[in-house]
Amino acid sequence: MLSRTADHLFWMARYTERAENTARMLDVNVQTSMLPQSEEEQAQGWRALLGISELQYAFNQKYNSLEGREVIDFMVRDPGNSSSIVACLTAARENARAVRGTLTTEVWEIQNQTWLDMQRRINSDLLETDPSKFFEWVKYRSHLSRGVTQGTMLRDEAVHFIRLGTFLERADNTARIIDVKYHGGATESGENMSQRDFYYWGAMLRSVSGFEIYRKVYRDVITPARIAELLMLRGDMPRSLLACMDEVVQNLHEVRNDVSADTERFAGRLRAELQFGKIDDILAEGLHDTLTRFLADIYELGNRVSRDFLVPLAA
Repeated sequence: MLSRTADHLFWMARYTERAENTARMLDVNVQTSMLPQSEEEQAQGWRALLGISELQYAFNQKYNSLEGREVIDFMVRDPGNSSSIVACLTAARENARAVRGTLTTEVWEIQNQTWLDMQRRINSDLLETDPSKFFEWVKYRSHLSRGVTQGTMLRDEAVHFIRLGTFLERADNTARIIDVKYHGGATESGENMSQRDFYYWGAMLRSVSGFEIYRKVYRDVITPARIAELLMLRGDMPRSLLACMDEVVQNLHEVRNDVSADTERFAGRLRAELQFGKIDDILAEGLHDTLTRFLADIYELGNRVSRDFLVPLAA
């Protein structure tokens, strides 16, 4: 496959996944902002959201105050924010259009229709009157895109590059959510967990579709340590770091070439650290340090994938 074609497929998937993750995080913040809390606590939640996406500086350059409606506008449709939902879905559609002949008709129509529907929804008052409905729509369109891709495309290199983009992006976002939300929580002990703490950790699990999964796996009170274990080390949790790295390693193997052996080894090492890791050891070492290192490794892995298969990223 031509590197430019692979590049468009890879980034189409990354932008779609990024839009979904942004919608997930915004939706959870909208829900938790309705809980009884001080103005400072509410501002801290929005500040953490900007921190997850590394957008605090860009936001501060444009806005003088930190309010929910301003953060939502900035992260959904601000033309100056290249990571906004509108920017991501537009970029996904443009990448899909560039490789229209590689995609099935169904996959292209999903991307194109998503972009067209987005214009109508953004130009309406939906974001002001019912932001959660808009975020659910973004998540639904992302799910639809993945399902149609799996259900209609030949299992060739095109699908493998799409899945590579999806799971690299998902691993990055899950790690950021764990890092920021874990250190924003107040209570470590499930026995002493207040009602507010319960809703806080429950909201975090819902941001990665993990609330029901947590109940099924642990059948007990919600504790931060178990949340970290579920979202990092459980290979059967679809959005966990280990599940993402399983997919990355598998799809790298399918598209391997003469220069990708080191990249495969690098990805294999990341997966092995998660596969054989224990949450007690990770917490003893320091969760923040572990996740910071993981994020740096994911960034490096993305660069290696670009170098070996795609159009190299600009220095």
